[in-house]
Amino acid sequence: MSKREEYEKKTEQLILPIIEENGFELVDVEYVKEGSNWYLRAYIDKPGGITVDDCEIVNRALGAKLDEEDYVEDSYILEVSSPGLGRPLKKDKDFDRSIGEAVDIKLYRALEGQKDFTGVLKAYDKETITINMEDHSDLVFQRSEIALIRLSFDFYE
Repeated sequence: MSKREEYEKKTEQLILPIIEENGFELVDVEYVKEGSNWYLRAYIDKPGGITVDDCEIVNRALGAKLDEEDYVEDSYILEVSSPGLGRPLKKDKDFDRSIGEAVDIKLYRALEGQKDFTGVLKAYDKETITINMEDHSDLVFQRSEIALIRLSFDFYE
């Protein structure tokens, strides 16, 4: 297990009781380097959306736990936020919640000259993602071909 994966897993274990106590959902935890800074990010959600106050509650409680445990070797910036409109779908619960919703898929390599697809998420399993296209045809993608899948949003709908 890489250092990144270890930090993410330990942080998930620390944040879950805080999340559950407040009736929130943990969407994701990531430990990433951007420029010269390391970031430990937790994305949280709840029906109706997350507020700044919700993020502050979790940030303070998680920050205190992280200070106690002190397992992250590098200096880092802790961020707790909403996953945002165009959040990537990563876990089964993300896909479950998004069945019937419009999604954008970006492929690593072009398929019939195209890398970007938008359709309604119809089904998924460990190996594949199926979307229903505007012409009502279904497209099935191997998960290994997908660079990114996220909820689609169109401000003009």
